[in-house]
Amino acid sequence: MTLRERIQEDMKSAMRAREAERLGTIRMLLAAIKQREIDERRELDDAEALRIVDKLIKQRKDSASQFLAGGRPDLAEKEESEILFLAVYLPEALSPGEIDGLINEAMTAVAASGPRDMGKVLTFLRPQMQGRADMAVVADKVKARLGS
Repeated sequence: MTLRERIQEDMKSAMRAREAERLGTIRMLLAAIKQREIDERRELDDAEALRIVDKLIKQRKDSASQFLAGGRPDLAEKEESEILFLAVYLPEALSPGEIDGLINEAMTAVAASGPRDMGKVLTFLRPQMQGRADMAVVADKVKARLGS
């Protein structure tokens, strides 16, 4: 079952269970996927759909922090609940040890020797870590290792 099929099945179960908030979040996700498919005029694979889920979660985190800073905990709470509904579609997160191991492997594979090789390392890591680790944290770790 593809990720998109899984999302559509979850939408049907949310409809049957009359879970309005979950249903709204799933519909928003499907709309984002469909919009991207229309823009690119092709069907997305699971990796691309996963990137959309990851992007939507990141947007919700940013919005929640802005709402908290603006004194609107009610809206921040709504964003946090949407994050929980979307996080179901992400693969299992990598542990810090696994992240460090993959960074070591990538640095060896691309023969990274200095700060100018950071892009090569991150390009090598992105497919393996997409949706499983915060790429900003990974970039900071790579930057520290390369001595930037």
